[in-house]
Amino acid sequence: MLPELAQIELLAQVDELIAASRRWIDTDLPWSPLQHCHAVVRRLLARVETLRVRLESPLVVATFGGTGTGKSSLVNALVGLEVSASGRQRPTTMRPTLIAHQLTELEPLGLPLDQFSIIRCDTPLLRDIVLIDCPDPDTTEAETHGSNLERLHKLLPHCDVLIYTSTQQKYRSARVGGELSQAATGCRLVFVQTHADLDQDVCDDWRQQLEEQYRVPDMFFIDSLRALREQQAGQRPTGDFRRLEDLLSRELAASHRTQVRRANLLDLVQATLDHCRTHLAQHVPALRDLEETLEQQRRKLTNRMADRLRDELLQCGNLWERRLLDGVTETWGSSPFSTVLRVYNGLGNWIASAGLFRARTTAQMALIGAVQGVRWLASRQQESQAESQLGRLASLGLDDSLLRESQVVIDGFVRSAQLSPQLLDTSSFATLRSEAARVEGQFLGDASRRVDELIGDLLTRHTRLPLRIVYEVLWGLLPLYIVARPAYNFFYAEPVLGRPLLSSDFYIHGIVFLVLWSWFLAMTFARRLRRGLHSRIATLAGEMADVRLATDLFPRLDETCRNVRAAVSQLESLATRTTDLRRNLSGAGGLGARVANATPRV
Repeated sequence: MLPELAQIELLAQVDELIAASRRWIDTDLPWSPLQHCHAVVRRLLARVETLRVRLESPLVVATFGGTGTGKSSLVNALVGLEVSASGRQRPTTMRPTLIAHQLTELEPLGLPLDQFSIIRCDTPLLRDIVLIDCPDPDTTEAETHGSNLERLHKLLPHCDVLIYTSTQQKYRSARVGGELSQAATGCRLVFVQTHADLDQDVCDDWRQQLEEQYRVPDMFFIDSLRALREQQAGQRPTGDFRRLEDLLSRELAASHRTQVRRANLLDLVQATLDHCRTHLAQHVPALRDLEETLEQQRRKLTNRMADRLRDELLQCGNLWERRLLDGVTETWGSSPFSTVLRVYNGLGNWIASAGLFRARTTAQMALIGAVQGVRWLASRQQESQAESQLGRLASLGLDDSLLRESQVVIDGFVRSAQLSPQLLDTSSFATLRSEAARVEGQFLGDASRRVDELIGDLLTRHTRLPLRIVYEVLWGLLPLYIVARPAYNFFYAEPVLGRPLLSSDFYIHGIVFLVLWSWFLAMTFARRLRRGLHSRIATLAGEMADVRLATDLFPRLDETCRNVRAAVSQLESLATRTTDLRRNLSGAGGLGARVANATPRV
């Protein structure tokens, strides 16, 4: 026996487990498998309340077995009186018989007393238990109204201990074994082979058959009729029947009631939770597929929105590219290559300005000035449009057609996962749009700043001294050659070597190649800027799309999936706690029990 304080602590853990189970079923989620499990656990908790009410009441012990296995004869032998009609070839127990001590109060047991034939007798064994002679489970093929099977199923949930009787002919009966598999959860078991006067001992073979599903501490091979005759003659029974009486008197005594019922309760909780885990495990893959589909659709919509945002942003790419070139030339000052970049960036203005030199009259000059003014106004208008473009991006969202396309794809997965289709109603679109509108103001205020930061970062990367030196040197090589080659020819080749001076063609070709070289380097540098700009714009568009779709695509559905996941995790935690408690709170050592998972009888 455990010390009293440890016993109280362990009982408190059982109470905490039951309380946690109550909290678990309080979650109302529109997932059919979970609702089924909630219903099963609710029935379990109702069963728990019944056990609590009759915690100190005598244990309910029932005989269980097939037709002609000697259940009634065993009851008579245990009581020492012929209280139940017996027969070996035909079913005699049609109405269940309840045998109790004269002083036992039956109402706290919660039994449907109106369905029993009640017999009172003053037998020492009945001071601690109540005996029930159950109907045979194999007299009818179906559970019809008023059948033995219906009566049996109503009685079994009230039983604490089952005495499973069988014979040499029936111990392999699949029908009775199936009924026992359902009835044994939440009960202690005693295995008895009857008809010892006629049959051979098959206990060893029977034990091997049972040990896959049951813990079998002991088995008994008895002759109930002989035991009854011995008691009626005033003798104490001998053999295995005496061992059976000692076991029942010891393990089912009043001091062991709490222990037996506690072990039964934990077995029942474990079987119920295992059933729920198995049931949910069959449907979790469909839920996982739904979650993956939701994520795929979200990525798909995010990519589509990012593409649209990138295209919109790139419409202002030329303007930002010119801003980058202006920034580079301002940073580098008046260096040779910086001058080349200035000419390249303002080539249009240079060409237009050159037209002033061709003007011959005041009217021509006025016309060229007007053209320049128009170009300047167009540039300012383009800058203004770029600013308004950022504003339009803030309201750039997803078309309803895209959302409904995703809804059609997801709807099939929702039904496969057995979630409520109402989670995909059109209000999800309104929710998504309203949530997107909530971030529009923040994005609109940050858009210009983000673009300025992007350009500033690119300027920092492309105006570093090593890069500047590379381009300055590359550009300066050709002018250096154009100057050095004529100088070499003039000062050394012509007076010393007698070579003729270079013709004017060399200078013309040099200027042409210098222009082409300058143009090539400027284009290469601009292309480098453009590539970096497009890469950053694509990144910015992706970030903007993530911000716009930061909320779930279908909020109610996503929230339900997360809550279902949490409920499944809580169930796993409850099952683990129950397993630990069963390990610490072992039941009555001499009684058998169900060890394999089974559908609970709650």
